[in-house]
Amino acid sequence: MSNNKASNSPLGAGGKTLGLVHTSATLVPMFAELCSKYLPHVKTFNIVDDSLIKNTIACGELTPDTSRRVVNYAGSAQDAGADFILFTCSSIGPAVEAAAMLTKVPVLRVDQPMADQAVQLGKRIGVIATLPTTLEPTSDLVKRRAAAAGKEIVLVSKLCEGAFDALMNGDAATHDKKVGDALKQLSIEVDVIVLAQASMARVVDTLCEADKRVPILASPPIAIQHLATIL
Repeated sequence: MSNNKASNSPLGAGGKTLGLVHTSATLVPMFAELCSKYLPHVKTFNIVDDSLIKNTIACGELTPDTSRRVVNYAGSAQDAGADFILFTCSSIGPAVEAAAMLTKVPVLRVDQPMADQAVQLGKRIGVIATLPTTLEPTSDLVKRRAAAAGKEIVLVSKLCEGAFDALMNGDAATHDKKVGDALKQLSIEVDVIVLAQASMARVVDTLCEADKRVPILASPPIAIQHLATIL
């Protein structure tokens, strides 16, 4: 567990405090930069536990034990003084929604604002991921947010087979090529593409403009921009 500009003051005292819960330490600097840009008036602190995502990948699904720990982290963030809590990993999304019902302060899963934006932008929505454990919860979220908005959609889910393993083995080039090829193909089939994992966003920057036929959405900036409207 690591803290950044953590506040020990009572909730709401001296401005708002955002608690961020991560499943990878690599996400901390990315969100620190986004918070500095869009939430300069908000204090932040970070909780990091990569065993949450490692256990989920190893089990092939989000287990009850991992879900319970997610709920407990929401409670810890609340006790630490958070006025609002953001979980930055899509794979544990269903547990985050459970935590939201059991926590006194608002709790948000990072991909919800992105899903809402995708529903607004088009009827045919593509969801792309390198892990089945992320593809499924993100696809499910998009369907439910569309239903909540009263909109009928067509969902096209695409798993980049082998891309995640390549990245874990240090072969970023193979990962990027697989994701890039999938994005190009999917862009022909849909109105908007949702990146189920923030790690794929850098691949979008390598595509030429001709391959970016439709909007390609990444959750971190959209989530922080969303929070900027309410914090």
